[in-house]
Amino acid sequence: MREECGVVGVALEPSCEVNSAALFIYYALYALQHRGQESAGIATHDGKHVRGIKEMGLVSEIFNKKQLDSLKGSLGIGHVRYSTTGASRIENSQPLLINYKDGTIAITHNGNLINSNELQAELEAEGRIFITNSDTEVIAHLLVKELLKSNFVEAFHRLMQCLVGSYSLTLLVDDMVVAVRDPLGIKPLCIGKIDGGYIVASESAAVDVLGGTLIRDVRPGELVILKDGEIESHQICRHKNFAHCFFEYAYFARPDSIIDEQLVYDVRRRIGETLVDEHDGKVDVICPVPDSGITFAIGYSIKSGLDYIEGLMKNRYVGRTFIMPGQEMRDTAVKLKLNAIRSNLKGKRVALIDDSIVRGTTSRRIVDLIRSAGANEVHIRVGSPPIISPCYFGINMSTCEELIASNKSIEDIRLALGADSIGYISIDGLVDSIGIPARDLCLGCVTGKYPLEVPGEVCARRPIERARGRCVI
Repeated sequence: MREECGVVGVALEPSCEVNSAALFIYYALYALQHRGQESAGIATHDGKHVRGIKEMGLVSEIFNKKQLDSLKGSLGIGHVRYSTTGASRIENSQPLLINYKDGTIAITHNGNLINSNELQAELEAEGRIFITNSDTEVIAHLLVKELLKSNFVEAFHRLMQCLVGSYSLTLLVDDMVVAVRDPLGIKPLCIGKIDGGYIVASESAAVDVLGGTLIRDVRPGELVILKDGEIESHQICRHKNFAHCFFEYAYFARPDSIIDEQLVYDVRRRIGETLVDEHDGKVDVICPVPDSGITFAIGYSIKSGLDYIEGLMKNRYVGRTFIMPGQEMRDTAVKLKLNAIRSNLKGKRVALIDDSIVRGTTSRRIVDLIRSAGANEVHIRVGSPPIISPCYFGINMSTCEELIASNKSIEDIRLALGADSIGYISIDGLVDSIGIPARDLCLGCVTGKYPLEVPGEVCARRPIERARGRCVI
């Protein structure tokens, strides 16, 4: 399971002494690097032209001072990416620039459209040519089509009526930075005030790194326009309920980010406390799987009164795409990323705290690693319920056949992982820990019930719940 994308938009006021949005975006993307490591890009508007730089790799590898200086202008957007729809190649990197008769549009997208193939086929039938296989280009072509026949706000109204899925967008359109969030609010997006202007970003950590102040979340179904030092808001769509992705709180977002008014750190700490209530056991020490299990483990330790220890040390300089053939070499690859601290584990009954279990292959190797370090018992505690269904809204999650919880009982999972016990947080416990009602969360991957109608694969364990997904006024 890989992280989602991250989007940024910066609009500096005309009076701002620093007239380059690119440097602000660069630092903001640094703060969002955890959301995607395949590619990164920045596009700026200097009052006449849109210029962009994007490449495969990390933010620090792509941009230097000379490049940032070349991206002139007080308006800009940025993106860090991993692929959901569209292969991992430079053509699908963002921001995506689309030329049309009235100018150039630059767009970035976090999310996944589940009707992108249908929409692309309709556009191709009209003679439009696509240069990528990304759903972001579908959105851009649809927007251009609507801008040619409608005013700006009406064009977005008509656009959002066509889109089904998850999307948080930042765009450069003329002399404006524009932000849009899907009507269910599946993907996060927030607005902040920075010195000399405003920022929109996937997470508030990007606002913090610039010394800014979080103003609020972009509301689901809202169109936000940043122009001339002002914020203009249009509520394009309204739904009775939302569908905020619970995995933002359990895994994706930085712990120091505030998403839909919830501090992620506090949510994860509460999840750890709930795990104690639901799956207490006779253990000696609390050990997180670094780094995602750390905050859960802190909550578990505080609530249980047991010692928190670092039993595993992470090598943060191993590439995420490290692949080795053969079982023995794959085990070596795990040891390159994680090494056991034997003195903290030897002779102990260990509560191993993790954020989630998807396929289970890495979890099995970690259990083996802890046992080989001398632990007497290994008890797994998981901060997410069993993942039984794929995600269709922007998480690169396995198919049903690859999800260990889709076709195994809890006891079978325990045996497969080689643990002495395993305890997942309950769905009710998760919802209570997040602090958002279940009706306003997307829990599709742990319930099999999705907030939108999803064509295609259906897991045998639970039926898909179908619901309206288009824009509603």
